[in-house]
Amino acid sequence: MPVEGLKVNDPERNTLIISIRLIPFLALIALASCALLSVHAQSRRPLIIAPTPPMGWNSWDSYGRTLNEKSIKANALWIARNLKRYGWQYVVVDEGWYLANLNANDDRNVRFEMDAYGRYVPVPARFPSAGTNPTFRPLADYIHSLGLKFGLHIIRGIPREAVVKNLPIAGSKYLAKEAAEISDVCPWNAYNYGLNPSHPAAQAYYDSLARQYADWKVDFIKIDCISDHPYKGDEIRMFSEAIAKSGRAMVLSLSP
Repeated sequence: MPVEGLKVNDPERNTLIISIRLIPFLALIALASCALLSVHAQSRRPLIIAPTPPMGWNSWDSYGRTLNEKSIKANALWIARNLKRYGWQYVVVDEGWYLANLNANDDRNVRFEMDAYGRYVPVPARFPSAGTNPTFRPLADYIHSLGLKFGLHIIRGIPREAVVKNLPIAGSKYLAKEAAEISDVCPWNAYNYGLNPSHPAAQAYYDSLARQYADWKVDFIKIDCISDHPYKGDEIRMFSEAIAKSGRAMVLSLSP
């Protein structure tokens, strides 16, 4: 049964679908997951194991951080023509879509494309359809026009640059420094600080991300450095809640 069959069209029930990502077997099944879980956005009913993992393609195994709009569209078109009929439907833009200088020799020299609220946005030089107020909506629209679904990769937490600048958090009264836990940095990626679950600013930041991704018509969110090294249960719950509030059903994939 396709994943779409798990989504509920009843307007009184916003459904969040979560997938827990394990080790991929092949590049084309990098999205294969051990389980899907759904939660009622209002009543917070217990998570329910769903029968089918998402099926699709993830840019990382082929392109790493060098991905661009042309390569994503070419692969999406190939999947639509050759694999969609067998249930493959997700096209996921993996890590690196917000990196402005791919030639940086370490994380300290990386430049990011970011909005005024400390949220990463696509680099227009590599994603021309993003426009001057960068958005992934045009790319998502193209992928949807092929009958496929659009996915995005992020690292958990809030950009360190946003914290240094103490940028405002969209839709809230909070600032970036209030949301951050500066002692918590992913051991293999230093772009972000973790979030402080005891402060409401942390939830406000994830809420702002989920609203942004809903506006971009994202169908799948892969969060990295969250399910191991160590397991970040509070951040998983916060992002799950943010998606539930966003009004759009999105698959949440948890990666170590």
